[in-house]
Amino acid sequence: MRTLAVVGGGVIGLGVAWRAAEAGWSVSLFDPAVGTGASWVAGGMLAPLSEGWPGEDLVLAFGAASLARWPDFAARLEKASGVSVFVADSTLTVALDAADAADLRTVADWVGGRGHELQVVDRAGVRAVEPMLARTVRAGLHAPEPAIDNRRLLAALRQAAETAGVRFHAESVDALAALPHDRIVLAAGAAVARLWPGLPVRPVKGEILRLRARPGVAPAPSRVVRARVHGRAVYLVPRADGIVVGATQYEAGFDTAVTVAGVRDLIADAEAIFPGIGEYELAEANAGSRPGTPDNLPLLGPLTDRVLAATGHGRNGMLTLPLTVDAVLAQLAGTPLPEAEPADPQRFSTAHPSSPLSSAGGIR
Repeated sequence: MRTLAVVGGGVIGLGVAWRAAEAGWSVSLFDPAVGTGASWVAGGMLAPLSEGWPGEDLVLAFGAASLARWPDFAARLEKASGVSVFVADSTLTVALDAADAADLRTVADWVGGRGHELQVVDRAGVRAVEPMLARTVRAGLHAPEPAIDNRRLLAALRQAAETAGVRFHAESVDALAALPHDRIVLAAGAAVARLWPGLPVRPVKGEILRLRARPGVAPAPSRVVRARVHGRAVYLVPRADGIVVGATQYEAGFDTAVTVAGVRDLIADAEAIFPGIGEYELAEANAGSRPGTPDNLPLLGPLTDRVLAATGHGRNGMLTLPLTVDAVLAQLAGTPLPEAEPADPQRFSTAHPSSPLSSAGGIR
């Protein structure tokens, strides 16, 4: 039986391991703390359309192709694990001033011109679908973009992987040369550059809050609500017990400390669009390191005949999970997916330094 090592236990590594095991590979997953990195901190938005902007054609196309795969991916995962992961079925991006309202129309026109229908609604239209939002909201952009519960997703993927026969190793990989497997998938997020020096992946810090509903509070929005407040992006994603509020974005290396300023800004910006949020319980404040790339597309494809990259998903790891898994499985089968071609890691000259497979080190 062909052997596969997956290095990294976030949603990408777990998804690849699960599906590869189902496809007949003997899979070993290496991670000292599965599901505790950026995947644990995420909000769960699947929003390639409302985040689209003129000129970002490849990012839009990649995200939309993965969004289209989500219904089948989620159904397959629910069958394998018994867990349903969706928490919302649409996204409402709102504007607080005339400039933001004009931006919503720009997004709607540009994304609509690429075959994706978005609906611009006025103040009354916003209140009709989300009456608890602030009366200062002037307009909205309604998109057919769902959201998932990232922690349910992690649990479901781990259960599906275990059922499929994946072996979990609570160990760090210091050098790929120590792995005897036929193929290796690098899915260690922002840490992959340590294992493959030269890969253009950097850690991008993001802080996020989890708020728990209390008796008598204003009901949470039923869909994802996104906005820009004082130039800062903020989003609210519903959960069964409250709301996830995110997310700051800093170039701060691997620093995952939650800052007072980050919490202050998130709460203030969220309250500007949903005034009732102040009565919710602050249940968690977390930070993670997203794996960013220079062009906001992941690194997805072969580094050598033996090693595949599956990293660099930035803030879109949840969104791009289904396409990533399909693309990795297609590469392992020798039939690359055309939709994944823009994410080829060889597009960067620094993405193919001398192979580190012969370097010293091991597994610990």
